[in-house]
Amino acid sequence: MLSDIEIAKSAKLKDIRQIAFSLGIPEERLKLYGNYIAKVDHKYLKELEQQGKKKGKLILVTAITPTPAGE
Repeated sequence: MLSDIEIAKSAKLKDIRQIAFSLGIPEERLKLYGNYIAKVDHKYLKELEQQGKKKGKLILVTAITPTPAGE
């Protein structure tokens, strides 16, 4: 069985702009944090709702970086 670090190192990351494009989210509606992280402008989500687009589900992804002591 692979360790967590081995799994993480073997992951192939996709550019967040490619992912947004595949979902139909314009790049100008993203707040980019490097090549792999972005936030979608909440105003864009409201615009979609006003256009009669079906509501989606909100998924929050968070991470905690441990201290050097491993806390």
